[in-house]
Amino acid sequence: MSTPSLRPSAPTGVDPVPVSRVRTIVAGSVGNAVEWFDWTIYASFAIFFSSQFFPEGNETTALLASFGIFAVGFFMRPIGGWLLGIFSDRYGRKAALGLTILMMAGGSLIIAVTPTYAAIGLAAPLLLTLARLLQGLSLGGEYASATTFLTEMAPPHRRGFYSSFVFFSAAVGILAASAVGWVLTTWLTRAEMAAWGWRIPFLLGALGGVVGLWIRRSIPETEAFSESKKAGVEKQPLRTLLRDYPREVLRIIGFSVLTTFAFYIFVAYVPTYAIRHVQADPKVAFAANTVALIVFMMVQPLFGALSDRIGRKPQLIVFAAGYLFFFYPLMSTLGPSFGSILLVELFGLVLYAMYTSIGPAIMSEQFPTSVRAVGIGAPYNLMVALLGGTTPYLLTWLQSNGLERWFFYYVLAGAVITLVTFIRMPETVGQKLR
Repeated sequence: MSTPSLRPSAPTGVDPVPVSRVRTIVAGSVGNAVEWFDWTIYASFAIFFSSQFFPEGNETTALLASFGIFAVGFFMRPIGGWLLGIFSDRYGRKAALGLTILMMAGGSLIIAVTPTYAAIGLAAPLLLTLARLLQGLSLGGEYASATTFLTEMAPPHRRGFYSSFVFFSAAVGILAASAVGWVLTTWLTRAEMAAWGWRIPFLLGALGGVVGLWIRRSIPETEAFSESKKAGVEKQPLRTLLRDYPREVLRIIGFSVLTTFAFYIFVAYVPTYAIRHVQADPKVAFAANTVALIVFMMVQPLFGALSDRIGRKPQLIVFAAGYLFFFYPLMSTLGPSFGSILLVELFGLVLYAMYTSIGPAIMSEQFPTSVRAVGIGAPYNLMVALLGGTTPYLLTWLQSNGLERWFFYYVLAGAVITLVTFIRMPETVGQKLR
């Protein structure tokens, strides 16, 4: 008996057989997990390795320099979203997904094996910067490619559910990074972490890239892309995007303001903030972050499926309104205990999951197949670069000057912008992709 063909987006709208559907989701999302593991370990472990890449001196100065390089990587994301988005729209989702995972794993390997500043001087921070530039390009293209792949594979009535695995897999990678931090800070002293322990997660990230590439070799191309390619590729995608879809581009920008803040505050920075601001024990901070990320991961498919039933807008409005009214009071109560950190993390991440579970779906529903990857990648990654890349740096600087309250006001302003965007957005549930 022949093996059933894998055509999840067939015009009839019929779901593929369960085995094929599971294989498609795993293969399409595994690279995203590796990407986010590699990306997150930098922010999570900067507090340990920052002094190794810069001259001896003030610890805060070294940490700020490390987060400055973190921000540099972010500014490559719009370029990656643009270049790799065009690559994906021109050569296919499968080719783009293979390229992005190779770039991310290569960046992690460079960081893992780079000697310290004491050994090679200025070459150490230069190699660190090079690695972050490579990873920034990679992550800029990965989100758009993974998003378009999974949503194009989904039937219209299941698109919210399918899209939830973009951030489900991201949560797997982030959770793995947090868990590695938990284990290492439990078994190694702070001095051992600073000396050599921080290299372990970067080596694991490089190895994960090899595994992810092997799994992704079985990915089929999406039918939507194959059909679009028959009509010819878009020769000037950015020009077409800005000329024909300016409202949709602005909508992506509006989505991305609060969502960018939410991600980098509650996923990457809260453990460092708790350690430095309220003197929390590192293993307590990482433990709370790990538990919260497990909850965040598990609710993704639930919220994705819920949106397929009740619509996208109700969840999005609850998410933005929740941040607007409760973010500042809860952040102000953050203490060093496990319970306090966990409460703050759960607030931020469960509300955020209402968006992340369907963010890929609502972004994909804005654009036709011919410019979908670049339409998502370029504006989304531009906002992430402008806001997300500066978040850890800004928070660290404001905290060192006793002014962190001003950052909370900054986030609240973003919540207003995103809430208005969600209210004005047309409902897209169930519509067929163009």
